[in-house]
Amino acid sequence: MSPEAHLRSVPDPVRARIDGAHHPVIVVGGGQAGLSTSRVLTDRGIDHLVLEAETAGHEWADRRWDSFCLVTPNWQCALPGFAYDGPEPDGFMVRDEITQYLEKFVASFAPPLVEGVRATSLRAREGRFEIATDRGTATADQVVIATGPYQVPRTPRMAERLPDSVVQVHSSEYRNPDQLPAGPVLVVGTGQSGCQIAEDLHLAGREVHLATGTAPRVARFYRGRDCVAWLSDMGTYTKGIDAFPDVEAVRHKTNHYVTGRDGGRDIDLRKFALEGMRLHGRLHRIDPDVVHFGPELRANLDGADAVAEGIKDSIDAYIEANGIDAPVEERKAPVWAPAEDAPSELAVSEIAAVVWATGYGRDDRWIELPIFDGRGYPTHERGVTSQPGLYFIGLPWQYTWGSGRFSGVAADAEYLVDRIAETRRGTVADGLHWLAGTPSSTFPSDDDWVAPRSAS
Repeated sequence: MSPEAHLRSVPDPVRARIDGAHHPVIVVGGGQAGLSTSRVLTDRGIDHLVLEAETAGHEWADRRWDSFCLVTPNWQCALPGFAYDGPEPDGFMVRDEITQYLEKFVASFAPPLVEGVRATSLRAREGRFEIATDRGTATADQVVIATGPYQVPRTPRMAERLPDSVVQVHSSEYRNPDQLPAGPVLVVGTGQSGCQIAEDLHLAGREVHLATGTAPRVARFYRGRDCVAWLSDMGTYTKGIDAFPDVEAVRHKTNHYVTGRDGGRDIDLRKFALEGMRLHGRLHRIDPDVVHFGPELRANLDGADAVAEGIKDSIDAYIEANGIDAPVEERKAPVWAPAEDAPSELAVSEIAAVVWATGYGRDDRWIELPIFDGRGYPTHERGVTSQPGLYFIGLPWQYTWGSGRFSGVAADAEYLVDRIAETRRGTVADGLHWLAGTPSSTFPSDDDWVAPRSAS
């Protein structure tokens, strides 16, 4: 996509004045979370600046495949003061339409957005925050981190054991089937991206091997409506995370797989298997000549189905409790099952390419403040950290399922700006100081560093 097609930014003279400038609030990140925060700050008359390392909304424009579309209906797109008003509220915007939606959102309020400026360090000093960038150093009374959850593509170290003859791409780099060489493709991961990319390849007539995991699934439609509509009516998407007994377990759960492609439908891996896709258990190891998969395939498929059926059970209960007139829908038996619960193998020579749909990690090393837990994850309550004046927005399950998404980020932005307005009336403290040196002295410089994988 050409630079002209991206979201507009503040002119270069403003960019040049970053060094030495001070702002009441600086927002770091120009995706939907950072832009939503900017819209609410603008509406409240609070002076601020938004810094974006690339181009605003570039994650949608530059890191999604050609056939990508939303998995939630368009009516759930409700950025602050800018709800979807297009002709297909029950449809699913494709990649370019999502980018256009963000462009129109930006045009609706003209945020103080500076693109192409990367924040390199954040410190608290003398009652202010100091933000170093590749365009100079600015200060702020308060800072909102809106860098998103999808920062560093994660690929397992075992990928290094494949020969150079096998083309390897992360899901963030995948664009279309023609991008990959002729021959069988192994897709690793059955989260939303992995399942949709496997389908994309399958529909193109490619031979696909899919290494499954424990990701759950959900039906697209049930009893006459999109399941998202039922769950929305049931209050599922506005339920706060503090209503769950295990907050951290909820925050790190994998999303359900489903698709909005061609008007929306289920992603049925069992059906794909009937049509020739080869399903495997979890990828266990790679030897020089053989890729080994575990015996979990049946358990993975049954587990995903159990979640989908449980969601249907909850919809049934809601319909009955509220006396809703809805068509009855017969539950269907699985169309395919593995012949046995046994490990499987695939010769490396049979693989032309691998798509690693193995997720992302965070790289928050530039934030030189003690606000992280033992896993390096930001500690917060609804985005408010223990460092006065420092906030996060756009984190998965920051407060609700919709946090960071088009459906719920507006509520999170409103909440944080309320806290920002309250803090402006008080004093922002320095917080803790490092005992010796600076954080950068505790690890070597390594431009090739990637976020560590979790133990799961």
